[in-house]
Amino acid sequence: MAPVPYFFKETRISLEPSTTAYSVDIKLPTSNSQGWSQRQPAKSAKAAARNDASRATASAIYYRKYHSFPRAFLWRVLGGDNTILSIRTADIYKPKKASDANLILNFHFYHPIRPTCIALSDAPDHDAVSVFVLDTANQLYTLFLRPDSFRKRSFVETGLGDACRIYQPNAFRNFKHPYRLIAVNSDQLVVTTSDGGHVRYDRNTTHNVSHPPWKETFYNAKGWFRSILGGRGDMDIKAAASAVHTDLGLDDASFLFTVCLDHHLRVWNLNSGQILGTMDLLDAERDPQETGKWQLDASQTNLMQIAGSIEGKRLCVTYSPIGSGEFKFWLLQSNHANSVDVTVTFSTERFIPTPPLGSDVWTLADFRVIECSPSDGYRLWLLWKNNMAYRVQELSFKADNLPEAWQHGWRSVFSDTVIPTAQASSPSDPVDPTERWLQLILFPGRFPRATIEAAIAAYEGVVGRQGGGSSRNGQGLAESICSAIAATASLNKTSSGDMEHEQFRASSETQWRKFYRILLELDKPRGEALTLSYESESGIPWVVCADSISAIRECSELEQICHNPTSRFQGSNEGPSLITSGLNFLDSFSDSMLQICRSVLRSEMFEESPKTDQERIQFFSDKAGFWRQISDEDCAQVTDVLGPNFNLVTTNLYERLLEVCDETWDAEHPTEHPLTEFGRRIIVRAVQDMAELQWNVCFSQLILLVHMEFEFDRPEDALHNRVEIGVVYRNLLTYLRRLELVRWLANTQISAPLPKADRPSSVSGNSPVAPKRQVDDHRVITALEGNVGHLLGLPELDSAVSETMPAIITSIVVDLCAPSSNIELQPQYIQCGLLVRDRPDLAAELNPFCKEDPFSTYVQGRVHLALKDYTSASTYFKKAAYGMSVPQAEPDKHSSGLLDETEWNLLFAGLPRYYAHIVALFEQHKAYSYVIDFSRLALQFVNSRTEDAEKARTEIQCRLFSGAIATSQFELAHATLVAMKDRALQMSCLRALIQRMCDNLHNAEFVALPFPGLQGAVDDVLAQHCRDAADVVTGVPYHQILYAWRVRRNDYRGAAAVLLDRIHKLRQLGEGDQVAGDDMLDTAVTRQYLMLINVLSCVEPKQAWITTEAGGSARTAIVAAAAAAANAKDAKDDAAAAAAAAAAAPVVEKRKVVTLADIRKEYQDELDRIAAIHNNQFGFAADDEMEIL
Repeated sequence: MAPVPYFFKETRISLEPSTTAYSVDIKLPTSNSQGWSQRQPAKSAKAAARNDASRATASAIYYRKYHSFPRAFLWRVLGGDNTILSIRTADIYKPKKASDANLILNFHFYHPIRPTCIALSDAPDHDAVSVFVLDTANQLYTLFLRPDSFRKRSFVETGLGDACRIYQPNAFRNFKHPYRLIAVNSDQLVVTTSDGGHVRYDRNTTHNVSHPPWKETFYNAKGWFRSILGGRGDMDIKAAASAVHTDLGLDDASFLFTVCLDHHLRVWNLNSGQILGTMDLLDAERDPQETGKWQLDASQTNLMQIAGSIEGKRLCVTYSPIGSGEFKFWLLQSNHANSVDVTVTFSTERFIPTPPLGSDVWTLADFRVIECSPSDGYRLWLLWKNNMAYRVQELSFKADNLPEAWQHGWRSVFSDTVIPTAQASSPSDPVDPTERWLQLILFPGRFPRATIEAAIAAYEGVVGRQGGGSSRNGQGLAESICSAIAATASLNKTSSGDMEHEQFRASSETQWRKFYRILLELDKPRGEALTLSYESESGIPWVVCADSISAIRECSELEQICHNPTSRFQGSNEGPSLITSGLNFLDSFSDSMLQICRSVLRSEMFEESPKTDQERIQFFSDKAGFWRQISDEDCAQVTDVLGPNFNLVTTNLYERLLEVCDETWDAEHPTEHPLTEFGRRIIVRAVQDMAELQWNVCFSQLILLVHMEFEFDRPEDALHNRVEIGVVYRNLLTYLRRLELVRWLANTQISAPLPKADRPSSVSGNSPVAPKRQVDDHRVITALEGNVGHLLGLPELDSAVSETMPAIITSIVVDLCAPSSNIELQPQYIQCGLLVRDRPDLAAELNPFCKEDPFSTYVQGRVHLALKDYTSASTYFKKAAYGMSVPQAEPDKHSSGLLDETEWNLLFAGLPRYYAHIVALFEQHKAYSYVIDFSRLALQFVNSRTEDAEKARTEIQCRLFSGAIATSQFELAHATLVAMKDRALQMSCLRALIQRMCDNLHNAEFVALPFPGLQGAVDDVLAQHCRDAADVVTGVPYHQILYAWRVRRNDYRGAAAVLLDRIHKLRQLGEGDQVAGDDMLDTAVTRQYLMLINVLSCVEPKQAWITTEAGGSARTAIVAAAAAAANAKDAKDDAAAAAAAAAAAPVVEKRKVVTLADIRKEYQDELDRIAAIHNNQFGFAADDEMEIL
């Protein structure tokens, strides 16, 4: 039999949430607390337990009938003891303006759940889903979940209330044992029992509390007495292994079709409880003595499917797993609610499915039958399993051509089972082996956190490292992995004393591979397929696995060629031959050669070259040098497929190949339905697969093109003589550049803030929510989802011509990867978004993709600025200056939130404002030297034609002044200060300059500055500091500075006044008696007296005088007088205020004139006083006078 062609491809995503805030744990009550005590796992192997807890033992997807969003609900039974029921939404798209329903509700049951006794249903009059669960204590739980339960944590955190009800069925208290649970609707349930009968439950809608919530009705295929005898829990052969309810589209009809363990199909009328018919599953006559040969396994769950939409008519498909397995197709017809005509179709045909090719033993685990439309027929999907591996097949058929379609119409789903691994490291690797392994392990969506943590714990146990878990507290995954690996490898020295770097590299590589093998073994059970699901509205099949889910989409044209290499493309096999030859040729390269080729390719993709196309191809061949390592056998394989001198290769063939890689999707309204977060994850995962495949194809074609160009015997046989290799080479580089950007976006993870509705809130004390884990307010997404996720959506499905969801998903993915895509990926805007998220390191990785337009150059400057590479940032800002300053009528103000309106107003408004904007950016980063550079540039371009020139000049001068004093360029600050025209700003800056220079003891430089027109202001500022100075010993020496300032400007009397003021303050501090040198008469006060005498000696004798205040400063007296006047504010007239001021007037002492002679006398008195103190000649009381001998 010919191999089944691949027409579909699976896209598998992990079920790990993007943030812990999406997980909500809810403890459910119980009415029976006995019989189950071992619920807590052992304390050992906690990491392995967490990994096992994330894997489901049973799972399925339920689709609501009456409400559109949320429509799909994925339920999973978790935990090793089956005590957790996890429910989440699984919709790919949503209506416009609808909120995502991202919460995952984990219901914790006291008793284990029966995995086959879970059913969901919805009602037309309530926008909610009802969940029915039977546990091992035979308690029937009813959970009523509204859409807000999956949107708002507060909806669940406030308590379930009436949303959770428990009922203890009477039927299961004694002799009945539940087997299967089926929800007919939200008000009626059917439970099949182990004795071959079933129990119908009808909800009590009278709201009478005296009546039980459910009415129970018993039906049995045997007599009542035999039912009692067989009620010990043993499985009767008439027990229903599979059950499906249908009304055949008739009003008031209700039929239950069951496949029983005795290999029979039974039809029940649920309204009356009667059996309407019984027939063999394959419509065959069986010998009663061979009943055991045909008995079904009780673990079988899905052996029957019913499909169709015509009133009174359905197609029933049954499957018998006995032997090699066989399907049977039945036609169900009915005209009223009391009978059903069951007729087998094609009774002489045997429909035996053919398992996937290979030596493995495959078992049919599940199947689905769906009616596409009454005119298009049906689709049959099969799920095959072999241990943890699985395969999916599809058959499209109509009721009248089933035998022919069965023979030739099968199509398969491609499942990428290749286990990724890191390339072998070598001493010449440009990338560190640790970084390569981390990229492989932490690839988005590949391994969940719980699995990686379990692998770390298992690895530490293998290598004998104990206590590693406690040391990992607070570490990220990457740090935990590296610390575990580093603990087993050490860098040693050789006998000569050199470091054994090669031995260390080889040892580390071995440990990394050991850890990776452990990780793969722990990850395998996550991929075990549990069930096959199909959504009839969108036409997309799903494979639900233990800890992942796979969406099945159609293959693109390129994928069909790659996965079916023997197929024909556009009527010939030339295209597949060319693609296959390139991929096979590339497979012969060693890892080191691939690294060299990719390095050369990177320079070709991102660097502008003045070379011609032929020179570029020659350059690539010379730099890569792969022709040195390929063998004659490798070359012969290419010529065997493409013919001598590659005669099969033509320009037209390359054009068709490039068209396949440049498929676009032109939908009328591509974003009519926005994607949900779940849908975006599907798209991102599909883009990862598609971009990787296309990149490999284009890269292999470029390598093959270079090889064929220089592989000829005669010059006239060269490829460029008949193929436009330059055009092909440039197009391939363009495609690879786009694909490289798409791959980077799809493979790079970023952190994004959660919407407010998804953020965790405080939990009340009586809440059923179990706060077991810390929750955060950020989620981890890929850069592709974060930057273009809002542009992804679906058209109205009803208007999509012959397109279903599997085809639409592929169209979106192919369009994203195409160079001519309708979705333009502009790296500069992506960089802006990354800068807003504070990820300049990731933004820098996009620099090679950026164009050289002004805005892109400006953004690159912002990237380097955020990385604190101020030199590069300055270069980019200067390069973008002209383009970003030329006024535009309506500039594009899109920056992903990086620039606000104020900043936009400074752009495209002339060079002064542009440079002012750059100055502000550097000032925010405190890069003051660049603040000075760009402030000078801005001032150069301020002229009379500049709008608000004086205002702009003043603002720039202020920033220039700030930068100058911050970098201690005081001469520049002085020049800027003098040039200021705003008097108030000038005075403020003057005070700041004086403060800065004095505080940093740049006294000599300060005194040397001329301050033209500002000398009086400088003197006033310094004088004010002197008056305010309290500590004249250890504080800033303002008195000395003012003294030097006045002496330099020949104001000797002013300098003398400063010295006299300092003498008074020194005496107040008690410093007059402190000896400053070897001489006992050498004190701080006597020194000041000497300086005072010297400075007054520099003036004419008639002018050698100054004024002073005997009892303190005049300012103090004036303030006291003003305070006294304020005390009289309640006075009725001004006379009272004047009197109050007069009362305070005596404290103001009159100024007096102090001459040089007076100073000399005071100096002599001070010397005598100090000498008397040292001679112990001083009074014993305050009023005593010294007796000087």
